[in-house]
Amino acid sequence: MLFNSFQFLVFFPVVTTLYFLIPHRFRWGLLLAASCYFYMAFIPKYILILFVTITVDYFAGIGLETTQGNRKKWILLASIIANVGMLGFFKYFNFANENIAAFANFIDWNYPIENLSIILPIGLSFHTFQSLSYTIEVYRGHQKAERHYGYLALYVLFYPQLVAGPIERPQNILHQLHEEHHFEYQRVTDGLKWMAWGMFKKVVIADRMALFVNPIYDSPTGHDGPALVFATIAFAIQIYCDFSGYSDIALGSAQVMGIRLMKNFQHPYFARSISEFWRRWHISLSTWFRDYVYIPLGGNRAGARRTAINLLITFLLSGLWHGANWTFVIWGALHGMYIILNHWMEPRWTRLRDSGFAKRFTPALNGLSLLSTFGLVCFAWIFFRASTLPDAFYITTHLFSGWPDFVRQTSSLAQEGIHSGFWGLLSGLFASLNGITDLTRSEIILSIFALVLLLYIEIKQHRGDFLAQFNLKQPVLRYIGYSLLVVIILALGTSYTGVEQAFIYFQF
Repeated sequence: MLFNSFQFLVFFPVVTTLYFLIPHRFRWGLLLAASCYFYMAFIPKYILILFVTITVDYFAGIGLETTQGNRKKWILLASIIANVGMLGFFKYFNFANENIAAFANFIDWNYPIENLSIILPIGLSFHTFQSLSYTIEVYRGHQKAERHYGYLALYVLFYPQLVAGPIERPQNILHQLHEEHHFEYQRVTDGLKWMAWGMFKKVVIADRMALFVNPIYDSPTGHDGPALVFATIAFAIQIYCDFSGYSDIALGSAQVMGIRLMKNFQHPYFARSISEFWRRWHISLSTWFRDYVYIPLGGNRAGARRTAINLLITFLLSGLWHGANWTFVIWGALHGMYIILNHWMEPRWTRLRDSGFAKRFTPALNGLSLLSTFGLVCFAWIFFRASTLPDAFYITTHLFSGWPDFVRQTSSLAQEGIHSGFWGLLSGLFASLNGITDLTRSEIILSIFALVLLLYIEIKQHRGDFLAQFNLKQPVLRYIGYSLLVVIILALGTSYTGVEQAFIYFQF
């Protein structure tokens, strides 16, 4: 079930109303049934995969709590194999098989194994990692084993974050599922506001950016530098609004019921270094890899060389987690190298920034840091978005092509427009944009309006608790704001695209 669907528009109020009406002791059953229904709206039979791993982890958790010595390690290993094995079979079997077949063809070996005709279960990577965090934390003694099978199943299947996170830890979520939550007007309405803002980011911004991105990235060889750069920046906006929009809806819908999920995004494009970017982007996944991969590998405790290796391994695995394609592996490798370079440069950059001479240029240096970080992130997004490696390599090698002609054409159109006044100048500038995208002038103007509104709110949120400040406004102003947001979503969102577009991270 999609958050941006009519089905969810009915599902959410019905489930939430029942949640507050029935006694607390029955609520886990309601949420579990609702979560199963939510997931089965995609491919019903795949719910069995989740229950297989839930059952394994249920008994593994109890075994880990009641067992000592080497046997405890074997129980944890069995849980890891069950979870990762299921993920590996559905997500990576065909990828591995294709590469083995390619190598076999290279050495003229007749390789007989064909790819399997299987569909990747929705959100498999997310709930696999959430399940793993449960058994690992029980093994480490940070979480008591859950003896109620239904609550453990709900921990894995909880519908707001089942399909695309945030990837929760048992210490944060399990006790909340046991607790009784009463209807609190402010908490409920704040949750609904987060849901509306997330819906705006998804159906107004992300889905609109897709109209710029898809035609260019689906056939990149037909375009040159200006269009490729334009589409890449548009994709950076699209994926942020798509994924953070999902997270806002997930956090908001859970908050309505009194359950606090971890915040998954903290305005990542305001980061002034790649390290800071990863402290702000997909926080639940980056901290998962930090705690369960990077630190167990040794972290930064064994010297600079070993730290670099650990970082590269962690980001390569992160790239592979996102998708069974070499494009994702390269995306992860790029970020790993960015982080390694960032660690090497950070003390030198800090000394420069703190010097008496540089302090006079602090705003400029901060701006340069922000823009360079955004540029590096956008370059890596090329590999994330490109369908194939040849497409990605074409884009990266043609980013600087065609610019002289574009500048010449834009200047010519602008000069022609100047003679007709301000509106003529604007017409000339929009005419140059039409050389990049086939969208109409009105579509471009609406996109710019939506982006300006997004940037305004993002800056406000970055500087403080915008929602708390907005709640202090006069009731008339607040209700005008709510009404405008709903009107914008209805006018520029789903009705504009004509179809419900799945969230990008559903494929992972």
